[in-house]
Amino acid sequence: MAAAASNCGGYFQASVLADAIVGRAHDAMAELLGGASAREIVIGQSMTMLTFQISRSLGRDWNAGDEIIVTHMDHEGNVSPWLSLAEERGLTVRWLPINRDSWRIEPEDLRPLLSNKTRLLALNYASNMTGSINPVAELTSLAKDAGALVYVDAVQFVPHRLADVAALGCDFLACSSYKFFGPHLGVLWGRDELLSELYAFAVRCGPQDPPGRHEIGTPQTELFAGLTAAVDYWVWLGEQTGATGARREKIRGAYQAAEDYETPLTKQLIDGLLAIPDVQIRGISKTQSPTERVPTVSINHPRHRSSTLARALAREGINVWSGHNYAFELAKCLGLDEEGVLRIGLAHYNTAAEVDRILQSLKVLLQSRA
Repeated sequence: MAAAASNCGGYFQASVLADAIVGRAHDAMAELLGGASAREIVIGQSMTMLTFQISRSLGRDWNAGDEIIVTHMDHEGNVSPWLSLAEERGLTVRWLPINRDSWRIEPEDLRPLLSNKTRLLALNYASNMTGSINPVAELTSLAKDAGALVYVDAVQFVPHRLADVAALGCDFLACSSYKFFGPHLGVLWGRDELLSELYAFAVRCGPQDPPGRHEIGTPQTELFAGLTAAVDYWVWLGEQTGATGARREKIRGAYQAAEDYETPLTKQLIDGLLAIPDVQIRGISKTQSPTERVPTVSINHPRHRSSTLARALAREGINVWSGHNYAFELAKCLGLDEEGVLRIGLAHYNTAAEVDRILQSLKVLLQSRA
């Protein structure tokens, strides 16, 4: 990397190498997300920052009375940017509820919110609290029929399932590479024609073509190299699990292998949690429907604070989260206090023995007095 410790755009070797690293990162993310080309990939500091940025670019063409739809299910990174924009531009905000029976965003709840005034639907692919996977392709189709743009937060989805932006039909899809084992960067896929025409908040003499026109400042070359390595890992995993063909097909094979491995682990965790008295799972607990969720499982117990449980598990070397985890609106909808939930996240590097360990630890902790 020291050989590429340079700004981009020069004629000398270090700069040429930096250009190559940045280019490979964009190519790799287009492969991971199913994009048509590297021109459709914008890389930035975080998903939240990219969403704030693109929301302002989009909002320049929207006027008072125009409508945007946000959900009660999303992470704040896909809520607050749009609420802030609505306040600035006099837009009307429509709230899309979560269906408490399915734990998803359902098409029948979206239909009555759409009109010829709807400019954008912002929704998540998978909830970072409940783990529920939304029917994004169907929801997108409804929004597009109404003439709206669709912005998808796939941060919780991409570590576990294959994203295919062409099949979804959305206009933007954002994710965070640290979630799929890479560096702390945000990645945005956007349609080429939109990124080409969208106003760019950038310096006057910056690049005019995508994605550079929306990537402000000097790229973090070291992190871009790590981003490519994260995608290379998925290619490698596909090879190790028997996938052949082009890199995208190997990535597809890797995700299928990961899902096949994670599904029984998720069932083991949920079955074990259901067997513990008074544990309440905040999300889909029907383990016969594993395709409807990712292995992110949140729970509450009426006599134990989530933060107290998280601290106790941390002392045992078990890493879990507590709180609302920035699913702020969802926590309010579920009537949760500031303690939020205890969130357990699995991935394909976890083992059945680790699931047994956390279940046993929880049983012991929950038998103690609060």
